[in-house]
Amino acid sequence: MASQDPSRSGPLLEIVDVRKRYNIGLPNEAEVLHGISLRVDHGEFVALIGPSGSGKSTLLNIVGLLERMTSGSYKLQGEEVQGLDDGALTMRRRVTLGFVFQFHHLLPAFTALENVTMPGLMAEGRVSARYLERARSLLAAVGLADAMNKRPSELSGGMQQRVAIARALVQQPPLVLADEPTGNLDTASSDEVFAQLRRMHEELGTTFVIVTHDPRMAARCDRMVELIDGRIARDVPVVAAPAVN
Repeated sequence: MASQDPSRSGPLLEIVDVRKRYNIGLPNEAEVLHGISLRVDHGEFVALIGPSGSGKSTLLNIVGLLERMTSGSYKLQGEEVQGLDDGALTMRRRVTLGFVFQFHHLLPAFTALENVTMPGLMAEGRVSARYLERARSLLAAVGLADAMNKRPSELSGGMQQRVAIARALVQQPPLVLADEPTGNLDTASSDEVFAQLRRMHEELGTTFVIVTHDPRMAARCDRMVELIDGRIARDVPVVAAPAVN
């Protein structure tokens, strides 16, 4: 794996006794996360697994600053995020996090290259030459050097998801969160996309946390965290995860 910056001391993220309730004060109030504590260090490649309804996506949304926890502590790069306002959370997401979802959410009217540069356009109102070159390099790295000017409708499902991976990495976030990134793909395309995730991890040292129902994918990560009924039931290293070809 790429060597880690020695200045990145301490965990990348650390949550302690995080709880999440919905419909607070109403008859149908429900708690879906029951005191979750989790630490992820720089450069890890973590699978978050568990049955449907176990709280995986809720936890990922909290880690991704898309939902607020009801109680507990969440430190991202050493900063407590619980008290941040919406503007500060948006800025934190922009500079710290990349997202890959089950459905790629590419904009159909734009080319692969334009889709990858979209985060920069939204953040700065323009796409600098340096940013454009980074987008081109990432698309080449995921095997799409010859497809940069194609629109999503001209790409296979696996290729579209690789564009989404490049888009998630273009701002060089230290943490990428992926929610069922291969759940909408066939086996061959799933293997292809997962191989690209691992390759980016190895080459860039980016930290990945991946929600998956696929035991094949989980077994190829470095660590598995299993949620059952809103609690961590298991947190173990994966033995001898195979290398990327």
